[in-house]
Amino acid sequence: MIMSNIVAIVGRPNVGKSTLFNRLTQTRHAIVSDEAGTTRDRQYGKCEWGQREFSVIDTGGWVVNSDDIFEEEIRKQVTLATDEADVILFLVDVHNGVTDLDEAVASILRRTKKPVVLVCNKTDNNETYLSAEFYSLGLGDPQCISAATGGGTGDLLDLVVSLFPKESNELPDENIPRFAVVGRPNAGKSSLINAFIGEDRNIVTDIAGTTRDSIYTRYDKFGFDFYLVDTAGIRRKNKVTEDLEFYSVMRSIRAIENSDVCILMIDATRGIESQDLNIFQLIQKNQKNLVVVVNKWDLVPDKDTKVMKTMEDAIRDRMAPFVDFPIIFASALTKQRIFKVLETAKDVYQNRVRRVSTAKLNEEMLPLIEAYPPPSMKGKYIKIKYCMQVPETHVPTFVFYANLPQYVKEPYRRFLENKIRERWNFCGTPINVFIRQK
Repeated sequence: MIMSNIVAIVGRPNVGKSTLFNRLTQTRHAIVSDEAGTTRDRQYGKCEWGQREFSVIDTGGWVVNSDDIFEEEIRKQVTLATDEADVILFLVDVHNGVTDLDEAVASILRRTKKPVVLVCNKTDNNETYLSAEFYSLGLGDPQCISAATGGGTGDLLDLVVSLFPKESNELPDENIPRFAVVGRPNAGKSSLINAFIGEDRNIVTDIAGTTRDSIYTRYDKFGFDFYLVDTAGIRRKNKVTEDLEFYSVMRSIRAIENSDVCILMIDATRGIESQDLNIFQLIQKNQKNLVVVVNKWDLVPDKDTKVMKTMEDAIRDRMAPFVDFPIIFASALTKQRIFKVLETAKDVYQNRVRRVSTAKLNEEMLPLIEAYPPPSMKGKYIKIKYCMQVPETHVPTFVFYANLPQYVKEPYRRFLENKIRERWNFCGTPINVFIRQK
């Protein structure tokens, strides 16, 4: 199993962090502007290079009121990045030379044990000679690139991949499912994990998964056998409390990518918030199975079925269009329904490997498609004559063969997915639906 790696881009504003992020992830997700402090929300994306896939984070998010606050904000961001990332890219602007803020960031990075790459951006016109000044930062040889044109980024990525920690040989058994408990701070992740493993530590074995401190706890009692991907409260937060959202999202990335099923904790006393949605989107982006646990249900007054239904509807409404996932109302403190959480996570994991025979799929779906065909486009009628489930895929994947696949739009693909879900139990599992040429 190749474990996920995280690369964080740090540096003062307006040195081109968002441009480099877009270049590495081959997207335009991060807004690029000449105005300092444009990036308020942290950007998270995927990069593939040399048969390695890793996560890239554009730290951004600095709000400026005064130089002192500015410097403190940068220190906070850099501390968070060094705490969670495997490789740090320290971006500087070759035209501006070494600034006071660059030196402040460099002084923090010199103390970290993580690999730091000093990246001199905006060397568009063979201006690599300007990078000599940055040796004074004491962070080794500068890598000269142009994030805007892509110049030098290939060499940079070669270096980054070579710096990833070597995988530990002591990795968990591939055939045993991995459940990650994720959620924003104070949602009760540590309490749930403690409730799971209880006092009977003798039937729990800790495996140090990797050098990056993802801790796998083997749970094999009451007929269950799985690993808990435990990221809740393992490492010190270096007294960083101000930016909990960024911290929890970085911590969640690691847990989500290393898991099969994500148990998303939501605080019943606060309802679903934007931070819960950020973590939900990470789960969707990584196509992981999902169980939602509404924790602290013992603290909710008037716990009748109407209140429960209202909250369930609110959660599904905020997470639409993916709504086919189980929601459990529990309390880690009183251990109410925590056994049901484990049973549901196990069921959801089994839904992921469910196979539908080609004969049965065609027997059920083709009459339905004939009754509700895709809408015609430009006077042409789309005919779907055959469908099948692709074997041995990471998530259940269905292919429908049509005469004009380019005219089948997203709403109809969603219609097909919903009909598959109605007929077979894929609750909590993402499904891929592809339309291919007949």
